[in-house]
Amino acid sequence: MYSSYPMRYRTAAIAAACLFLASGLATASAQSPVPTPASTTEDEVELSPVVVTGQYESRPLEIVLDARAPAQPIPAQDGADILKTVPGFSVSRKGGAGGEVVLRGQAGSRLDIQLDGTTALGGCPHRMDPPTAYVFPESFETVTVIKGPQTVIHGPGYSAGVVLFESEAPDTASGQVRASGALTFGSFGRNDQSAEVVAGLGRGYVRANGVRTASDDYEDGDGTVVHSHYERSIFQAAAGWTPDRDTLFEVSGGVSEGEAAYGHGMMDASVLDRENLGLRFRRTNLSPLLTKIEAQLYQNNVDHVMDDYSLRTFVPSMMGPNPSASNPDHRLTGGRFETDLAFGEQGTLAVGIDARRGVHRSRSTGNQPAVPYLSLPRVKDAEIGNVGLFAEFARTIGESGRFIAGARIDSWQAHDFRATIPSMMGMAMPNPTADLERDATLGSGFLRYEHAFAGGATTAYAGVGLTERAPDYWELVTNQSEATRSSFLTDSEKTTQLDFGVVHRSGPLTASVSGFVGDISDFILVQSGWPRGMSTVTVTRNVDATTAGAEASLNWAATRALSFDASLAYVTGDNDTDDLPLAQQPPLEVRLGTVYRASAWSVGALVRVVSEQDRVAPGQGTIIGQDIGPTDGFEVFSLNASWRVNEHARLSAGIDNIFDTTYAEHISRAGGMVEGYVTTTRINEPGRNLWIRAELTW
Repeated sequence: MYSSYPMRYRTAAIAAACLFLASGLATASAQSPVPTPASTTEDEVELSPVVVTGQYESRPLEIVLDARAPAQPIPAQDGADILKTVPGFSVSRKGGAGGEVVLRGQAGSRLDIQLDGTTALGGCPHRMDPPTAYVFPESFETVTVIKGPQTVIHGPGYSAGVVLFESEAPDTASGQVRASGALTFGSFGRNDQSAEVVAGLGRGYVRANGVRTASDDYEDGDGTVVHSHYERSIFQAAAGWTPDRDTLFEVSGGVSEGEAAYGHGMMDASVLDRENLGLRFRRTNLSPLLTKIEAQLYQNNVDHVMDDYSLRTFVPSMMGPNPSASNPDHRLTGGRFETDLAFGEQGTLAVGIDARRGVHRSRSTGNQPAVPYLSLPRVKDAEIGNVGLFAEFARTIGESGRFIAGARIDSWQAHDFRATIPSMMGMAMPNPTADLERDATLGSGFLRYEHAFAGGATTAYAGVGLTERAPDYWELVTNQSEATRSSFLTDSEKTTQLDFGVVHRSGPLTASVSGFVGDISDFILVQSGWPRGMSTVTVTRNVDATTAGAEASLNWAATRALSFDASLAYVTGDNDTDDLPLAQQPPLEVRLGTVYRASAWSVGALVRVVSEQDRVAPGQGTIIGQDIGPTDGFEVFSLNASWRVNEHARLSAGIDNIFDTTYAEHISRAGGMVEGYVTTTRINEPGRNLWIRAELTW
């Protein structure tokens, strides 16, 4: 550490300085224009390379990322990696891949991950394959983050927000063929390749892309090897027909496969396979009133295997004398239809319907050599679905006001097909909710007002959202309850949240400050160590909770060549029922970055400062993990550089964690016992990591 002062004071001082700088620069930028040297041309600006180190709100509660831009730390290999750069996001690590994302201290199905308008869910009851494990960022063009319960058109119950990975339909009129590719190499055997070809065919197009990413085990700052190697790949394609400029028909599909070693548990993900199919229709400019209709159908099939022998040395034990494996799968079928209306230049209305149904099955063996899991039939344990109606309205008020409101109602159903439930001793016990069906009507809605100042450069907003979230598969099926061996009757979660903030974009400065306060009734808590008879179990239970937090970010172009960025994120929560801190809340985090750009190259630096976290509730948490105990703060320094070779090629490189600091994220999983590896309190982050990336376009 670099000071004798406690980390919380150093971090708070940096945070205060950032906010003070933001307010001062906002005032200054309103008074003076950006200096523009006469020798600088638009071409030079467009060719200036840069490695992304931070993100900011482009609109109230919305952040848009370039999915393919090189970023620090080392360019993203899955969905969790790319979201690390967004203020308010944290990642729970359990290996080199498959991290769980947390937004504003909320995780699991409180945050939806959508891939080109479709929802993908993992299959593992122990969350070895969260949705982000099946995301290859380079297969998409943009990533949009919408924070809080401030939209209803993307699905039900997402109190933390929605993440949209999206690909745009290419321009077909030119008839051109466009191709791109990238190679990434890094420490610990990191080795990625990606390629894409897009061809415009006059009245249609085809797009095909493939990505492969792999890494060996990494080492933390102390040189301790973490069981973390992985290899993943995807191929996907889409074909579109555009009979005219306002009409689109598209069919798409993809296949991905992979494996990932994990340091937190007794098994690894030896199979991470996904297949997806989609159909989409869109028609725009039908009339002055009817501006768009859009329809979509999709199916996502996830096939996952976890075992204790494929990616690690098998060690017999009393509880597991033979190699074992489990093979869950999850089939999600869904669709949506939306109609957009315009009422002059002042108002818009989006109305629609969406639906999805998930079927989860599994098969497992405790003696893979004698009874291979592939020889066993799959057994359905749960089926969960919903149908929702939604409407979202926006209207301009005067010259500077905007009012947005939305409401949706969902019909939710769930069916428990389990006849028995495994006990701690491996014996099958009767399921008290066997063959039980549940249904519920869930309501959500929000109101938000936005007001522009200073000629539109600054927008202030405030909104209140109410959302009701039904328990997901992991909360309903994988745990017990306080009273019985089944948590299938867990109540739905109701969130009321106030969101507010300011977004400023003018001249050399882009800045935003946002905050939220939430009241959650029947928060769905997962708690380990619950006493039951002579042993303890993990239960799902409802508690009441309150949350609050804030994010701030700024980017200041001090000169045409030199820029600075900074961000802050803080969240806190309380379990009001148990009079404890709400578990799994990330600590205060500050990021400071700077970039110097020339016409063909750039250099940059990133400092990440994270406070200690002592507000903990050991044994409590969510489906992604439970609190272990307090954590110390840490500081991580990184450097990057980029060179635009020509209009077709760019090289980027970086050194992450340049001082080889040993540290772990507060919400990361506890280290497990893996033969040949050292067990750590938490899964530590990688030590010093060198990487280089080459991009080609033609």
